[in-house]
This record gives sequence, structure tokens and C-alpha cells, in this order.
Amino acid sequence: MSDPIFWHRLQFGFTVTYHYLFPQLTMGLALFIVVLKVLARRTGNERYQDAARFWIRIFGINFAVGVVTGIPMEFQFGTNWAQFSQRAGGVIGQTLGMEGMFAFFLESSFLGVLIWGEKRFGRTIHDLAAVALLTGSWLSGYFIIATNAFMQHPVGHRIALDGSFQIASFLTFLLNPWALVQYAHNMVAAVVTASFVVAAVGAYYTLRELHLEQARIFLKTGVIIGLISTVLVAFPTGDQQGKMVAKHQPVTLAAMEGRWNSGTWAELTFIGQPDVAHHREDNPLRMTGLLSFIAYGAFDTNVKGLNEFPPEQWPTNIELLYYSFHIMAGLGTLFIALMSLSAFLLWRGQLGKARWLLWILMLAFPFPYIATTAGWMTTELGRQPWLVYGLLHTRDGTSHLVHGGQTVFTSLGFAGIFVVLSFLFLYLILREIAHGPVPHGTSTAQ
Repeated sequence: MSDPIFWHRLQFGFTVTYHYLFPQLTMGLALFIVVLKVLARRTGNERYQDAARFWIRIFGINFAVGVVTGIPMEFQFGTNWAQFSQRAGGVIGQTLGMEGMFAFFLESSFLGVLIWGEKRFGRTIHDLAAVALLTGSWLSGYFIIATNAFMQHPVGHRIALDGSFQIASFLTFLLNPWALVQYAHNMVAAVVTASFVVAAVGAYYTLRELHLEQARIFLKTGVIIGLISTVLVAFPTGDQQGKMVAKHQPVTLAAMEGRWNSGTWAELTFIGQPDVAHHREDNPLRMTGLLSFIAYGAFDTNVKGLNEFPPEQWPTNIELLYYSFHIMAGLGTLFIALMSLSAFLLWRGQLGKARWLLWILMLAFPFPYIATTAGWMTTELGRQPWLVYGLLHTRDGTSHLVHGGQTVFTSLGFAGIFVVLSFLFLYLILREIAHGPVPHGTSTAQ
């Protein structure tokens, strides 16, 4: 416990990873709820409305747990990362405050209307509340991404005489190019998560021969939106995110690929084992020139290796960064293959009969969570050793009064609380799935 920075980072990484299991589904489900509402209006089929009510209840459970698990991170800014808050609070406080005051309250208020207000306010207001919920949840996502983007690629700021960061141009800060690209990639990834969850529930009902009309709706919407989103998360959003890293964090790109030496026609590594001690990569499976083309748009472009940079600028955990990136990219490729095959059988009218594929769809839903976790680990590990890239080192952002023992103690407390929340969450979700979609005419609150 002699290194408090390690424990501060571990605690924040643990709490934010657990927390993000819930918002990624709510952001994706918000889009599904609106799509189902639109389909209900266009077709006049009340089964779509019943499906929307079902996912509103799932959304509500995820939202509640997401709120509770997000609270510890706010306190950590003041306890474990006081110097960071003092230095950067004048900038990131703007978007964090906007997320709480505008987006969060918009989302939570209209969620109440969706859960309890359909009979009181009528169909039109209920449908508009779904649109407001989508707006609020996705706006909330943007403000959080804009905060993180400043830490990755700081723009729109000035440094005051006391060393703190202040807003110089609010629009430049808010419309950070890194934020725009990262937001698109992140939100499409959230839709991928929701697509797999929706398709998994549809596959479960089909295999159990329960709620078959709803199961067909879940499978159809989950697979179609899943195919679109899995492609978009790779290209153009993932492609543009990679180009952003290559342009502004070339040392991160080198570490992600386990690349030590610079050169043109840079190989893209599909898998291997980075050996940091000997500056090499063991057993790599590569394709020549592909990294140069993906990162810079030309095969003969020079891609810098880690040896071009001083070791103190290298990411602090190259091995974990390397594997996180390749897990994310590898799973993303498998997602495209799975959804393409499912869409083909759906088009042929055979998906509901392909039990082997239904089993795969049902069991595949945890993997988008793993992919998004690996993606965020890639983002955050790649930024190291900086808290604000190029401006504030991680070692300079911690609190002087909080030692490692205190952080370990509170981390154990958070872990215990999260275990209880996990059991409660699973009980409520499984109860809703067992109950099934609400029949037409039944209150959403039931």
C-alpha cells in the first residue's frame, strides 16, 4: 500500500467499469424504445407498443442502478483526485454540471412519465416522452464524452497564473474534434450492447416457446439494428477514432499495436504477445501495410514505434493496453459476423427455426459488455501517464491527504455494496423477463 496512486487508479477504474455496465444499456435501449414506438404508430400493431413497455421497465431498472453506482465516482474527484479537480475543475466542471442539471434531470423526469404516465397523459405524450428520454440519455452521454475528450485532447482552454485550467473558448472545448468522434463511436457501441440484449431475450422466448409474437419483434429489431450498429462501430466511427489516436497520441498507437520500430508499410497485428523487456512482440500474426493505411490512409506512410519516444512518455501498462485493444477489435469483428449470419437467416425466414443460432444469440449478450469495457480500458490506459494529455501527469493529480490504506478500505466497501446491488439487479431483471411483455391494456407500472 506504499503507492497510493495505484490504489486511487484501481478504485476509480473498478467503480467506473461497474457503473458503465448500466448506462451503456440504457443509452442503447432509449433508441429501441423510440423505434418500437414509431413502428407501433406506423403499423397500428399494438404488439410493438407492448414491446416498448417491456423495455421501458428494463430501462428503469438499469437507470436506477446506474444512478446509484455513479455516485461514488463524483466523490472520488474530491477525495482521491483533489489536485486534478483543483487544476482542471474550471473546465471539466462545465460539462459535468451540464450533464447533471440538463441531461440527467431531463432523462429522469421523462422516465417517470414513461413508467407511470401512459394512462394519465395519453399515447401522444407518452410517445413524446420516449423521444425526450432518448434526447436526455444521449445528451448526457455527450457531456461525459466531452469531459473525457478534454483529458485526451485538451482544447479551448487557457492556463491561469496559479496553474489551473480555465475556459478560453467554450464552443471549442464543447465541440472538441476528439469528442465528436469518440461520442459517435461510444454511442454506436451502446446500441450494439442493446441490440444483443434485445436479440438475446427474443432468442430465449423463442427457444422456450413463450411470447412468440414479441419474440419475433425482439429478434427482428435486435438483429437488424445490431447488424447496422456492429458495422458502424467498426467503420466509420472506429476507423475515425483510430485516426484520431494516430494523429494526437502516436505513442499510444504504437503501444496498442506492440510496435517498437518506426517504418513505412507498417504491419497491423491481429494477435501476439508484447515483450516489453526485450522491445519485441512474440508470435505475431500480421498483415503488411495495413496499419499505415488504417492510421494515415496510405500504405507507404511512416508509423512511429515506441523507440521513437522517451520511455517516460510510454503508457504505463503496455501489455494490458495491447490486449484490451485487441480484445475489443476481435470481438467487434465477431459481432459483425454473428449479426450478418442472423440477418441472412432472418431475411430467409429461417432464424426462428435455427435453434443452434438462437442459442448463440442468447448466450452472446455479455460479450458487448466485455468489448466496451476493453474499449474504455484502451482509451484510459492509452492516455497514461497523463491525466490531461500533455498538461497534467497522473502523479500530480492525486490527493496528498488520502493514503493507500484508506482507498483500499473504501474500495472493499464499494465492492460489498456492488455485490448486493448485483443480486438485486439480477433478481429484478429476471423477474421482468419471466413476467414477459405487458399485454395491451395493462399498466406499465405493473
